[in-house]
Amino acid sequence: MFRLFALLAALIASPMAFAEDIQIDNLHQFASLIRWSGVALSLFIITGSWLFLRFIQSLVDGVSSQFAQRRMLMQKLQSFFQFFIYMTTAVTVFMLSFRVDDRVLALIGGTIAVSVGFALKDLTASFIAGLTVMIDRPFQVGDRVTFEGHYGDIITIGLRSVRMQTLNDDIITIPNNKFLNDVTVSGNYGGLDMQVVIPFYIGMDQDITKARDIIQEAASSSRYIHLPKPVVVHVKQTITDNYLAIQLTCKAYVVDIKFEKLFETDITLRVMQEFRKENICPPSIAVQAK
Repeated sequence: MFRLFALLAALIASPMAFAEDIQIDNLHQFASLIRWSGVALSLFIITGSWLFLRFIQSLVDGVSSQFAQRRMLMQKLQSFFQFFIYMTTAVTVFMLSFRVDDRVLALIGGTIAVSVGFALKDLTASFIAGLTVMIDRPFQVGDRVTFEGHYGDIITIGLRSVRMQTLNDDIITIPNNKFLNDVTVSGNYGGLDMQVVIPFYIGMDQDITKARDIIQEAASSSRYIHLPKPVVVHVKQTITDNYLAIQLTCKAYVVDIKFEKLFETDITLRVMQEFRKENICPPSIAVQAK
């Protein structure tokens, strides 16, 4: 009772000093929960984990360059292994750096947990979204996807973000929580082959059947074609600005997604060359009546 009255008297006499004493006392309690020797060991563990992940990355790159058919499998295994290393390192560092007892649990569940939660709410949302992406699998490592106007290959699925490498060799980092509400389009979804769509336009008075056969032949004979799947050419009439045209859309599968643009270029060059030989002309501007 006497101690309670003394605390009340100190609070009334000097509230600022009392608040500072409470803050210092909390800092001392927090410092007593830290194992400083464990913190030093944790730094070595973090460094070792980082070096080990770099080694795994170089190993996967080397194996993938030698065995292209195994590239997708190696990248998927690397993604899951990297996720496991992150979780194991985080738990190990926490257990080594703190004395886990009732005070630690109360501290985590109290003020510090609330303040850290507000500061890291976006990171926590991305972490949970990362787990959702790993389980739901809207795409996989190695997939060629379209997301928010970006087009490229998924190279890493991490705890906080997904990294995409565009066809211009740019690396785009996307927070995981972005994938919970937006649409993601995967072109190959785990496979090496992928459908490539190439449109061609000719005039209304041209030989449509001949043009279709040329496109079919150019796609079927390309060195990058994945022949187990069909080559289809769709034909339709279209009006674009002042052009009346016949649109012929080639849909064929490339043998490996990394050859997508080479495949598209190869077919386009072949078709344009044959169109010139057969005098198949592009559409002309429609003349508007005055």
